[in-house]
Amino acid sequence: MSHNTFGHLFRVTTFGESHGPTIGCVVDGCPPGIPLEVADIQGYLDKRRPGQSRFTTQRQEPDAVRIVSGVMPDDATGQALTTGTPIALLIDNVDQRSKDYGEIREQYRPGHADYAYDAKYGIRDYRGGGRSSARETAMRVAAGAIARKVLLSGPRVRIRGALVQVGPNVIDRSKWDDAEIDKNPFFCPDAAAAVEWATYLDGVRKRGSSCGAIIEVIAEGVPAGWGAPIYAKLDAELASAFMSINAVKGVEIGDGMSAASLSGEENADEMRASTDGSGPAFLSNHAGGILGGISTGQPIVARFAVKPTSSILTPRRSVDKYGDEVEVRTKGRHDPCVGIRAVPVGEAMMAIVLADAFLRHRGQVGEGSGRWPFTRPQTP
Repeated sequence: MSHNTFGHLFRVTTFGESHGPTIGCVVDGCPPGIPLEVADIQGYLDKRRPGQSRFTTQRQEPDAVRIVSGVMPDDATGQALTTGTPIALLIDNVDQRSKDYGEIREQYRPGHADYAYDAKYGIRDYRGGGRSSARETAMRVAAGAIARKVLLSGPRVRIRGALVQVGPNVIDRSKWDDAEIDKNPFFCPDAAAAVEWATYLDGVRKRGSSCGAIIEVIAEGVPAGWGAPIYAKLDAELASAFMSINAVKGVEIGDGMSAASLSGEENADEMRASTDGSGPAFLSNHAGGILGGISTGQPIVARFAVKPTSSILTPRRSVDKYGDEVEVRTKGRHDPCVGIRAVPVGEAMMAIVLADAFLRHRGQVGEGSGRWPFTRPQTP
């Protein structure tokens, strides 16, 4: 299976299956001399870890990460620093129940990647979905933690994600409170919406069904100039990153699809002169912080939609690998809304893309390019 690597200068390769002995990743391109210890990674993994509430899969995985290469203690301080060589990370799988999937060994779950994998490779890992399982995303979160450390070595970029819609239920944006995101099991910035979602998801779970969700990820502190025109647009890189997450079916930047209903006057992010000379003062951010594929210095705003979990208890019509019609009912432990645990995954993919953009920008134009305002030419 090819195409397990993401990124250009900051490159992440993940490996392992849902029910294999381990999952892991290799992060290549991390600059040397960056402090990095397990604790820098584990906190983000704990946010994604399953079994933390009744609204996620009850698979009990501690997701304890090990750093097995790419760091060494500093001679003077003893602090672990990156060496500039590939950083390898491993997580053991400890709570697999492969027998739960025995009945669908030769059946295709509707909405799942089962048939597509068989059509491509002629073989698939039916035990939890193998590489198509959301288990793979734990390593993205681990790699994203390293990407955040890279970003801290340059501009102070802050990345935060939140769940803004569960099924048909959306937040009230006037009640957005960052402090609420870590106070409920949904990463929801609206306390009242979180209470309503709990009732809604209890009903979904009891029916043996599932629902989709929308996640919003915002990056603040990104300076103007990151990204590139044409084939390496920053928004294109972000779209690729988010679309690579299991179960994601749509991505938008800034106003996204709703921009089509705006007039040119409404959509234009007007600019005025700033008082501190740091860049133009934008009066709105319909573009989501990216114009022409290049960051503008405004917050980068992206959203992605996650489909309902395909593995459900409700019987669904399908076929098996021999072409016989069957009725599929998936046993085992599954997220009634896989979008909940996609919030830290989305944050991680934003961090990976931005770390890569930061290193590529620095490599191409250095630290001092694009100073604004420019000096007006003197007329003779």
